[in-house]
Amino acid sequence: MRSASVLFVIGMSMSAVCSVPARASATGVEGGTPSNRGQDARDTTPRGVTTNRRSIDLNGTWQVAEGTMDSIPQRFEHTVPVPGLMDMATPAFAEVGKKSDKRQAFWYRRTFTVAGAIPPVALLKIHKARYGTKVWLNGRVVGEHLPCFTPAFLDVLPFVKGAGQPNELVIRVGADRESRPTDVPSGWDFEKYLYIPGIYDAVELILSGEPYIRNMQVVPDIDSRRVRVVAELQASAATACTVTCEVFEARRGTAVGKVQQSNVPVAAGSGATKVDLVIPMSSCRLWSPEDPFLYRLRLSTGGDTAETRFGMRSLGFDAATGRALLNGKPYFLRGTNVCAYRFFEDAERGDKPWRAEWVRRLHEQFKSMHWNAIRYCIGFPPESWYDIADEVGFLIQDEFPIWLLGEAPEKPTAEKIIPEYTDWMRERWNHPCVVIWDAQNESNTPETGKALTAVRHLDLSNRPWDNGWAEPQSPEDCVEAHPYLMINLFNPAWGSAKVTSLKDMVHVSGVPSLQAAQRKLKVPIIINEYAWLWLNRDGTTTCLTGPVYEKLLGPNSTVAQRRELFAKYLAAKTEFWRSHRECAGVLHFCGLGYSRAGDKPRPEGGATSDHFIDLEKLTFEPRFETYVRDAFAPVGLMLDYWGQDLPAGTEHEFKVVVINDLPSDWTGGVRLHWMKGTDAVAAQEHACTVPGLGRQTATFRLTVPPTPGDYTLVAEVTAAGRPVRSLRDAKIVPAP
Repeated sequence: MRSASVLFVIGMSMSAVCSVPARASATGVEGGTPSNRGQDARDTTPRGVTTNRRSIDLNGTWQVAEGTMDSIPQRFEHTVPVPGLMDMATPAFAEVGKKSDKRQAFWYRRTFTVAGAIPPVALLKIHKARYGTKVWLNGRVVGEHLPCFTPAFLDVLPFVKGAGQPNELVIRVGADRESRPTDVPSGWDFEKYLYIPGIYDAVELILSGEPYIRNMQVVPDIDSRRVRVVAELQASAATACTVTCEVFEARRGTAVGKVQQSNVPVAAGSGATKVDLVIPMSSCRLWSPEDPFLYRLRLSTGGDTAETRFGMRSLGFDAATGRALLNGKPYFLRGTNVCAYRFFEDAERGDKPWRAEWVRRLHEQFKSMHWNAIRYCIGFPPESWYDIADEVGFLIQDEFPIWLLGEAPEKPTAEKIIPEYTDWMRERWNHPCVVIWDAQNESNTPETGKALTAVRHLDLSNRPWDNGWAEPQSPEDCVEAHPYLMINLFNPAWGSAKVTSLKDMVHVSGVPSLQAAQRKLKVPIIINEYAWLWLNRDGTTTCLTGPVYEKLLGPNSTVAQRRELFAKYLAAKTEFWRSHRECAGVLHFCGLGYSRAGDKPRPEGGATSDHFIDLEKLTFEPRFETYVRDAFAPVGLMLDYWGQDLPAGTEHEFKVVVINDLPSDWTGGVRLHWMKGTDAVAAQEHACTVPGLGRQTATFRLTVPPTPGDYTLVAEVTAAGRPVRSLRDAKIVPAP
């Protein structure tokens, strides 16, 4: 069935057009977080809201059993939370997350009732589940959904019973990653050990009249102070309706704009009628990490009402300057990574990914590090994380879980990737936090390029794409760089920089190296991995860093020594990449991952880790928090000295680079001083003015202390009322 298209321009002329889907949340209001943990289904339509759409929350405690792929188990003797993962079952199953002879699939079961009659539209939405989903309702097959990272929308109208009658819902998921074809993305990560199955995002029943709003895309136009909405309407029979679109401030509910159009024709059948509206904004407050101001949009057809949130925000890249442009102005990205699927296998994970208060505190802790950007790396967290990122204020590089580095056991093809990219974009394109579509990680395959080229036109906000280590597909895109300068300490055959300590940084270019395919088109660079110095949360080395610390500290280093070195080296490298101003952003790896101690090779031994010493309280390791927070300060600095031995009593020239990520000029003093333990030995200070978004170099001629020994050289500025420091350990040797 072909789709019809109806275009209404109200209030002013239109520029670019866009198309976005309505994101039905588990509360019926965009941004809501499922809270039901009981067995009874709950109508979560907000009180006081007049609507013909009802959202029935099916989260909570489900029965679960293991079995074959072919037959529903006779008995369900375990329970498990939804959303959650199968390792949360009670009683526990054995060998969960590994391929096992004990089962081929896990089967979920629950019952629910629906008050009143069933309306013309009844859809079951499973936001995300793995590995492969098949659904039965009241003993009849509803349908299947193979993807693990995008939502399943299943028509249950022929099967669901209303009037308070019981409904039995059964959902089968594959027990392991290998239950899926190898040409379909499965989230392979050769540094993961467990692939834990489960329904790891919300489940809801959407009930609505017609015309049904299948999706809507909100396209901010910040220059013209208006917002464009492209909605897809669907009806079982040809009809006409009045479409009403209203915009409110999300927090206060203040009305901002409204348009209405009568007699909108809607074609019959499964095809969609596109309706295109423009709403002038009586006020227009821009969204940014510093001011994450949100609006709420409500669209009604008379038979259905859908809501979403959005922010008045634009983000692109300027290839000429190598800078990101947030709301039309240059903006530096400072941030971290979240590896949600690695965190899923962490022994301390528990229910944390599904507790909104913990996820919010996590993002607020990230904000305390001066971070404004996050790459959700090699996979997507639950959808509520994006709502929280919208509210707290982060720019998200959203990375689809494809990683084909080395001999990956899957070969996803463009044909199978394209539908998943499409559904991914439709689910997330109203989020102001999502600013970069990231096609894959560290892979050089033509398949992702073909796929992103096929779908990029769907996003009418024209967000940029990153294509891993493959060729960029547009001058408006960006590339990722992973300058692991000390990788050769782990394996001498890897890497060409031959950096063996901070002293070798004097030989490193401020432009990070790229793969050959990435250089085929000159686009801005984001460094979103670097260092290769990971420690587990208990201070032990990971399976990738044991040789590194042995060569840097010797075979008998202590936890305190390793943590001190990690924090200082990570801070120094962060300062280095930021101060050279060759990249649009610097994102450290990683803010949240797994911690799996042990000396086994990967994947059994954990390869990477984060910096928490108390995961529940989200307490950072103190040295990391002290040194690395300063390294990411908006007004920051780099002491351009890397620890070379200095003769006692001689005069030496030192340079301090001061950078300013803020749009306004910064003026203050730059101080350089020697420290012996906690005592300041000598100091010098210069006045300095750094233009907005610029850098300046202050030059000092400072006398080296006359007594040989171990010292610390500290450069310092005061910005936003607190000191920001760059420091280097120095060995002073006897003068010749």
